[in-house]
Amino acid sequence: MPSLIKNIINENVLGKTVFIRADLNIPISDGKILDQTRVERLIPTINFLKSSGAKIVICSHLGRPNGKYNKDCTLKPLVEILSKVLKTNIRFSNSCVGQEVFNIKTSLQASEILLLENVRFHEQETKNNLSFAKELSKGCDLFVNDAFSCSHRAHASLHAITNFLPAYSGILLDEEIKALTSVLSSPIKPVAALVGGSKVSTKINIIENLITKMDYLIIGGAMANTFLVAEGLNVGKSLFEKDSVNVAKLILNKSKKLNCEIILPIDVIVSKTFQENQNTEIVSSDKIPVDMMALDVGPKTIKKISFIFENIKTLLWNGPLGAFELEPFGQGTFSLAKTASNLTTSKKLITVAGGGDTSSALNKAGVSDKFTYISSAGGAFLEWLEGIELPAISVLSNNK
Repeated sequence: MPSLIKNIINENVLGKTVFIRADLNIPISDGKILDQTRVERLIPTINFLKSSGAKIVICSHLGRPNGKYNKDCTLKPLVEILSKVLKTNIRFSNSCVGQEVFNIKTSLQASEILLLENVRFHEQETKNNLSFAKELSKGCDLFVNDAFSCSHRAHASLHAITNFLPAYSGILLDEEIKALTSVLSSPIKPVAALVGGSKVSTKINIIENLITKMDYLIIGGAMANTFLVAEGLNVGKSLFEKDSVNVAKLILNKSKKLNCEIILPIDVIVSKTFQENQNTEIVSSDKIPVDMMALDVGPKTIKKISFIFENIKTLLWNGPLGAFELEPFGQGTFSLAKTASNLTTSKKLITVAGGGDTSSALNKAGVSDKFTYISSAGGAFLEWLEGIELPAISVLSNNK
């Protein structure tokens, strides 16, 4: 956690109106909420403010309405779920700026909560407009960023608003930063990263940053095929990126100089078609048939990675090892996720996961409650792995 960021839990908020930027961008279909994880992760900060007698104003976006009102992106359905989760009535404003919302803000009583309408209904939000940020801040005393998952965006409700209100981190944002710092900046060694997914090209910067910090870098998913090709192997009909082969070669050479051991599949599960419940074979990575494709890691690879897990102290997990959505190509991901979770529960391993399909894969493996920390962020998590400074975090560090 950057030392200059002040946490709201250390402040006296009694009677103060606190503007909290949350990430309530959750899946809603026909007014029904399909996943309320992000709502639940906001509870600690809201409960702290509520119990401390603050007046609470919650701001969020939902979807991509492109600066215009869109009924499919309204936050109104969240009033009911927030009321249930927080066990209190939630007031709602049909806008996030203007005289009407200002009047509601100034009428709030201690521990009352106001939810603002979608901040992205205004195009000034994504333009980081100062005048718009000033309007958002009116009637409020303090600003809290509890939306790490949005903090790679320099938007008005995350960035420009800090020009008008004293700025603080929320409990969730602190948890996210501390978890990522624990694996990237100050890990207990030995430390390994598992990076999966389909394309090397989308994770080049992440991989190049990780090989400077990790003792082991385990590469899985279709991107592993590109590295196998870079090592001179034939991957049959397997998906790989021809344009990224040279990059993979450079990464393999660079990792040796940095003493980061890259782990690639030594055997794979292959099939002739990318479909569920097809005939499969287990083959060595150097003997993939020309008419077949690799869709998961094999048992020898699982055993090798499990051995690494048992001999490290910290693990960063980003992405699946195979096409886990289709049977039976999730076995590598699920088996290793269970190994990691067992080591975590026995206090032998610190495990931090996030980004992309990671949460979905770990949920399907039944271990999402057994990792040390699973990030709720997507793009922000990945940019942090690249070593990019997140603008909405930087501005908190600069806060006076």
